[in-house]
Amino acid sequence: MEGVHMDREQAFVLWFDEVHRSDVALVGGKSSSLGELTSSTNVPVPYGFATTAWGYRYFMKETGLDEKIKALLKQLTDVEDPVQLRDVTSMIRQAVCQATMPDALAQAIRTGYEVLGEKMGVENPFVAVRSSATAEDLPDASFAGQQDTYLNVQGADMVIQKVKECYASTFTDRATYYREKKGFDHMDVALSAAIQMMVFSKAAGVMFTVDLVTGDDSTITIEGAWGLGEYVVQGTVTPDNFRVNKEDLRIISKMANTKPIKLVRLPGGDCEEQVVPEAEQQQLVLTDEQVQELAQYAKDIEAHYGCYMDMEWGIDERTNKIWILQARPETVWSKKNQAKETPAERVVVVKGLPASPGQATGKAHVILDPAQIAEFKEGEILVTTMTAPDWVPAMKKAKAIVTDAGGMTCHASIVSRELGIPCIVGTKSRSNEATTSIANGQQITVDATNGIVYDGILKDLVEEEKKEQHTALAVAEQVPITGTKVYMNLGNPDLAAKHGALPCDGIGLMREEFIWTTFIHEHPLYLIEQGQPERVVNQLAEGIRKVCQAMAPRPVTLRFSDFKSSEYRNLTGGDKYEPQENSALLGWRGASRYYNPKYREAFKLEVQAVRKVREDFGFTNLHVMIPFCRCVDEMEKIVRLMESEGLYRSPDFKIWLMAEIPANIILADQFNKYVDGYSIGSNDLTMLVLGCDRDNETVASLFDERNLAVKRAIRHLIEVAHRDGKTVSICGQAPSVYPDFTEFLVKSGIDSVSVNPDTVVETKKRIAQIEQRLLLDSLTKRGRSDTEDYTW
Repeated sequence: MEGVHMDREQAFVLWFDEVHRSDVALVGGKSSSLGELTSSTNVPVPYGFATTAWGYRYFMKETGLDEKIKALLKQLTDVEDPVQLRDVTSMIRQAVCQATMPDALAQAIRTGYEVLGEKMGVENPFVAVRSSATAEDLPDASFAGQQDTYLNVQGADMVIQKVKECYASTFTDRATYYREKKGFDHMDVALSAAIQMMVFSKAAGVMFTVDLVTGDDSTITIEGAWGLGEYVVQGTVTPDNFRVNKEDLRIISKMANTKPIKLVRLPGGDCEEQVVPEAEQQQLVLTDEQVQELAQYAKDIEAHYGCYMDMEWGIDERTNKIWILQARPETVWSKKNQAKETPAERVVVVKGLPASPGQATGKAHVILDPAQIAEFKEGEILVTTMTAPDWVPAMKKAKAIVTDAGGMTCHASIVSRELGIPCIVGTKSRSNEATTSIANGQQITVDATNGIVYDGILKDLVEEEKKEQHTALAVAEQVPITGTKVYMNLGNPDLAAKHGALPCDGIGLMREEFIWTTFIHEHPLYLIEQGQPERVVNQLAEGIRKVCQAMAPRPVTLRFSDFKSSEYRNLTGGDKYEPQENSALLGWRGASRYYNPKYREAFKLEVQAVRKVREDFGFTNLHVMIPFCRCVDEMEKIVRLMESEGLYRSPDFKIWLMAEIPANIILADQFNKYVDGYSIGSNDLTMLVLGCDRDNETVASLFDERNLAVKRAIRHLIEVAHRDGKTVSICGQAPSVYPDFTEFLVKSGIDSVSVNPDTVVETKKRIAQIEQRLLLDSLTKRGRSDTEDYTW
């Protein structure tokens, strides 16, 4: 290898207008996408160039790093040893960063940087340097193409250094592990770096050509905030939200959120956080004209690529020009083959919110009165206004569920996801009511992936779903390892064996209520009165055992009973023991029951069931969680009560606290004394922080786990818990629904997330990408690649 070759295959750098999306092998996925937008569309993209795979391999050969890396890799005798893996890969990255860039390659980058400056009319311009993986078919490619961007890079020498840091990122722990496990040659991979003119944004954000929550592809979603876009992507601020009709670019909705801070570039190139003037904090960052201009760009990009797209944008503070900074295929709904066109023979009966994905066909059974629940038969489709905990036995028999009311956090939604039952909620708000539009006994097809109920049996639609499920299981075998553990929420013990095959790290939330409503049915104090306390212990223990056995040796966290008094009353014999409460949601529930003399004997039975599973059945992977604990002294009382029943905290038996009340956050330093960790219940926490009933349709639009107040509470809990060596997880709905919220959690240092079974694989992949970017960012901030232990 010598000199700069004119042949594209042996060029050190290629300009964006010389590159197309078919050039992934030359410049990687990110660079080829930027090139495609530049060379083949009229979308405004900041100009730049990319180093090539040829340049990467030239660098490795001329510096002797290829042989040195091979030698270092021989020290990696046990890839399963995390210390050894970290040490070897750290030495490789350090060697790459310390190597001198060969003159020919360095000069090509330097010349490209100078020419870019001339085109911009600026000497020594600020640029962004982005990593771009070329080996897209390797197992680590899904996150290799999503590495961090180095912003505000100035000067040719610094650009060259950042290119080397991109090269070094080829040998992160995780990427090396996957290539080693899959038998790929480490030297077959190559990395490109995109060097792109920097846009100094007065406002920036993201946009999508599909609704990430519902999969609705008739709209374009745009989010934005003041300053650089990092605070939108990281979730530091709650951005403004715009929804645009894709067909005619009509603005459907605009939501201005409070944006108290922004990230801005200083004249010297550094960034700092600044307070947004009060008059601008709730001012929309985009005019209607700018919203429609962005929507048109999104529409054009989607049409060009032929798939749903995820894009980043910025508005230049000097020229007010809109720039598209990045565009990539959306990774969740695109995998569902996009929402297919409804054939003419498919007659839509009703539409709603797709709360639990899947398809099912069968006979509709419309139930308006809870007294009719017992009439529901196995294999029917449950159609009702809304479900409640005492409906669970019927829900378990259902092939699918359709309700008039509800949102993503209603009872029907949560239970259906955990049971793996297709479910559509909120039909009343989307079209006609399900209970009036669907006739009792009518044969229907429920497409809960897209939120549509069709008349009749559509076998082709169900067959499509089965194929997608088969593909998903195959993909599950290839998910990456993550530092942030990914647990699973589970209610029905009978599904433990099925979902146990998923690549989760354990069960982060097992709801005890399912066992009561499905197997026991009677109130625990009633059974004690009847002389049958052992029935509670045995049936609870059997249900818990099924889950622990299916997951072993992975941990299972059982949340002790968290019925409200109104729900306990629905159990046989419950009327005698339960008070009438105007607001049962905020009444006698959770921890306040366990030590209360009126309920204490029943709680002891729950503790005995846990001991039976751990000691008699031998499943020491079982741990417990205390829900809705308002005061520190309540927690102390419960821990002492458990000890009196022979259940002690120890290194192999942990007691978690469900962090769902603001008091849990504010007094975390005191709760730390009695717990081993926290699991954030984002549904109740959001409701109590915002004062917003999550089941009330009138204020449903205000309920948002991504609100800045909720985020600040979560971040504070993580910081305080970590000071005392406690771990923090989250088992609410938010990580399963909002990818940006997952990114916020990981960047905040959360130890684990617990999600619904249908989102385990996607969540693992998403977190792997986020962690990769965090690692590169930590290396960048230190200006070197060293042997420090980067632990999230």
